[in-house]
Amino acid sequence: MFVITADQRDSRSGDDLVPKAIDDVVRLAGIRATSTPERTAGDELQVADRDADAVLAIVLHLTRLGTWSVGVGIGAVEAPLPASVRAGRGEAFVYARDAVERAKRTPTRLAVTGSDEAATDAEALVRLMVELRDRRTAEGWEVYDLLADGMSQRDAAKRLGITEGAVSLRAKAAGLRAEEGALPALGRVLAGADKPDGDGDGDGAA
Repeated sequence: MFVITADQRDSRSGDDLVPKAIDDVVRLAGIRATSTPERTAGDELQVADRDADAVLAIVLHLTRLGTWSVGVGIGAVEAPLPASVRAGRGEAFVYARDAVERAKRTPTRLAVTGSDEAATDAEALVRLMVELRDRRTAEGWEVYDLLADGMSQRDAAKRLGITEGAVSLRAKAAGLRAEEGALPALGRVLAGADKPDGDGDGDGAA
């Protein structure tokens, strides 16, 4: 099981971002979400999920915002998972607490904690992706968002009022193809980290 604990950065000097972030997490987790995200303490939110791809999407979204420190715990939880994620217990919850505290001290605002080297590998690779995205310019993100919405490069060029060649250059500079190619592999790495015993589960009793 994956448990994400995210803590709002500089929350005392800004607006409460938890409600909007919870809405975003619900959208990204989709209908197969294992738990409903909730505010835990203060300006923190927490969610548990079995889907590595959904977890990766949530992590990349929250780190893109720059307003969250994001910790991912990977491990067993006590089953059945309670209706409220705040009442959840197990090593994944403990690891998520460790991870979010470490995330607060890292430039990528992200940490992943688990019981073995698979979690360490996942952390290193996801951090590389976050660093790639952190270098992306506003213009690169414009193209990213339009293409992510299903637009072709031609349509994106029309929307932005630039040439199709300029869109291609922006996409290249933003590393969009590199990200697109790496995401499935990152999802598999995360999924593998949730199966340290090769039992295909990872969310059994702690």
